[in-house]
Parts: sequence; structure tokens; C-alpha cells
Amino acid sequence: MAAVKITELKEQIMNKINLDDLIQVEKVERYIDLVKSFRRINKIINKEGESVTTKNGSQTFTKAHPLIGERNKINASLLSIEKSFGFEGEKEIKHSASDLI
Repeated sequence: MAAVKITELKEQIMNKINLDDLIQVEKVERYIDLVKSFRRINKIINKEGESVTTKNGSQTFTKAHPLIGERNKINASLLSIEKSFGFEGEKEIKHSASDLI
């Protein structure tokens, strides 16, 4: 599945908010900036791999890509902004502990 075009995403959100509410308009701008950052980071991680190997003299370490943490932070911020829009009629899926099994 191809990624959603940024222009179409922004247009859809802008159509759902009150354009006279400058706070909402600013939230859309921040949201779009975060989506762009998320995609750039995701592209780097996909190119370089989920883990990185560091050589220090005779020692070799393999660890998670450092950008994974940043990607997770951006994702949390995106979800927070989405929730703050408070779009009416949008159904939110409720999860329970049993969903983890």
C-alpha cells in the first residue's frame, strides 16, 4: 500500500477543523511536520536496518537503531495530536489487556 500523500492528508484534516480556530490550524501544521519527520526517520531505518553494529577495537556491539526511539516519540506525539482534534463521529477502538494475548 502506498503512503498517503501529505497534501491529501493535510487537506482532509483541514476540511474537518474550524479554520477560524488558529490553534487547530497550528496543530495541523505541527501534525504534518511530524508526519514528514516520521517518514524520513522510517526511510533511514528501513535503509540501514532495525539494528546497527558498532565496532570498537576488538569488540563488536549490535543494538537497536538509535532512531527507533525517536520514531516512537514522534508516533506518540502524532497520536496525541490526533486525539486532541476531537473529531466527532470518529470511532476509537477500545483495547483491553486480553488483546495482548
